[in-house]
Amino acid sequence: MTVRVVFGTRGNWFGAALGAIAFTGLAAAPWWGGRDDLRLLAEIYAYVALASLWNLLAGFSGLVSVGQQAYVGLGAYILFALAIVFGVSPLWSIPLAGLAAAALSIPVALLMFRLRGHYFAIGTWIIAEVFRLTASQISALGGGSGTSLPAAMVIAIAPTRELRDFTMYWIALVLVAAVLVLIVLLLRSRYGLALKAIRDAELAASCSGVDVYRIKFLVYVVTALATAMIGALVFLQKLRISPDAAFSVNDWTAFVIFITVIGGIGRIEGPIVGTLIFFALRQTLADLGTIYLMLLGLVAIVVMLAAPKGIWGMVVDRLGWQLFPLERTVLSEEPRVRKRLS
Repeated sequence: MTVRVVFGTRGNWFGAALGAIAFTGLAAAPWWGGRDDLRLLAEIYAYVALASLWNLLAGFSGLVSVGQQAYVGLGAYILFALAIVFGVSPLWSIPLAGLAAAALSIPVALLMFRLRGHYFAIGTWIIAEVFRLTASQISALGGGSGTSLPAAMVIAIAPTRELRDFTMYWIALVLVAAVLVLIVLLLRSRYGLALKAIRDAELAASCSGVDVYRIKFLVYVVTALATAMIGALVFLQKLRISPDAAFSVNDWTAFVIFITVIGGIGRIEGPIVGTLIFFALRQTLADLGTIYLMLLGLVAIVVMLAAPKGIWGMVVDRLGWQLFPLERTVLSEEPRVRKRLS
């Protein structure tokens, strides 16, 4: 008898087909959408990617961070430093910013992993503040007031504004697709099982032979790399950077946590659903000023009380729908008996 593990065949095919159709349609957005539409879609992609990466940390690895703005700002500042100080092409600076941030995340992880629980969360916020204060002291990048990308570097991206908008949009789409594919592949591997075991019972996972420290370390560094690349792209689109904007806990952590919680933490689809809801609320309520933020808080409270697993978690519990199923099913197959005819 042979045994094989599946993730739900219909869910696999449906999720892959829907993803391919959506990617194709969105890749053609420059031909059916205006400039404002492209900017809005690129911003949505950035938040989907950031929320998915935070979900990988907190929802699947149990590493609750409130300082992910550290790597958004770090990636952005590294890109501006490479472009302004060293003359590196802004497009090439995006992956370089990710690699540099990943390298810097290694000593940070060595320090942060000495902390547990809420101490870890507070520690990540303190690290982000250290990065922000350090950035405000770099006079070559404008100090506390920030700086803008030189016109020559802007033109180096593409010769016309329209082509620059198209290029930025396609890069944002490719990045969010790469992040989602990476997370799906990771969670469907044996490392995904290890991550969920660590999240549910770290001591039990360690006693079962899971290398808890190594897996958490790997996830933290990979998340820092991808988050920095997203941050670099976001501020390349803005063409201007400042410490307060790049390391904003409100924009890059509070909103990301809100998106993940209302969408469904611990589920791949959760950040996607949460981002769509967040932008729908923002587009309709943003003109209300501080009342808008109060309404976001009210929405978060209502969702957490009515659907503790998030909106997509409630959908899965009631209807069983999953675009990217992660639950493993063990199937046994009887061996075929072959008869020789004489």
